[in-house]
Amino acid sequence: MNLEELTGQVAALAKTVGAFIRLEALSFDAAKIEYKGLNDMVSYVDKTAEEKIVGGLIKLLPGAGFITEEQTVNKVSEEYTWIVDPLDGTTNFIHGLPSFCVSIALQQRDELVLGVVYEINRDECFYAWKEGGAYLNGQVIHVTQNKEFAQSLLATGFPYYNFEKLECYINVFRELTQVSHGLRRVGSAAMDLAYVACGRFDGFFEYNLNSYDIAAGVILVREAGGKVINFKGGDELFESRELIAGNLFIAPELLRVISKHFGIKL
Repeated sequence: MNLEELTGQVAALAKTVGAFIRLEALSFDAAKIEYKGLNDMVSYVDKTAEEKIVGGLIKLLPGAGFITEEQTVNKVSEEYTWIVDPLDGTTNFIHGLPSFCVSIALQQRDELVLGVVYEINRDECFYAWKEGGAYLNGQVIHVTQNKEFAQSLLATGFPYYNFEKLECYINVFRELTQVSHGLRRVGSAAMDLAYVACGRFDGFFEYNLNSYDIAAGVILVREAGGKVINFKGGDELFESRELIAGNLFIAPELLRVISKHFGIKL
């Protein structure tokens, strides 16, 4: 399998579906949204976009399985699995905010081998493949080389269910806002990770994440020279549903702060 060629084909598919989403945003009817749970919304745009992506990916790699947010397909494979979020940032989309993206990753057994994040309204396509580096619209990208926590710009997301750890999270916010340039929330974990990969953010952390939220972004950060771990410092990202990403200096500092407030012994 030529991963570079396949990544290019996936990027083209993401752009095509992104164009559909961009057009739908102009006339979107918020009355048509559905609720999967508290603060967990889905629209016909999510579902249609996913169907388009799945159809395109089946043509590219017919035998692969799928993990998708909207579960429009049920197909399992032991070798290759596509991990898809057709519209990461649905809440932003529904409320007319411009930050949302398409996120597509490919996993070979337990290893991520390619990822594409297409930020629709900025027409920015981030992509990476195993041992091939990370790119933004054809240009090589890298995580920052910032070694000073006090000069770092950090990003996070807020939980929309399972609020049991919210007090711990707020304590992390309290400390980080006093020792860094500040915290930002884009509203899309895939975009947060892409921004870490290209150096806009020095670090990112969040919990209650699903594999389709982060898979493409994880390989972007790793191929851009960054570090991605869970709140215990391990590699079990999908299982723990926790994630810390950053350069090789900032990620360990984030781990130190988060583990302290979450009561985790490293």
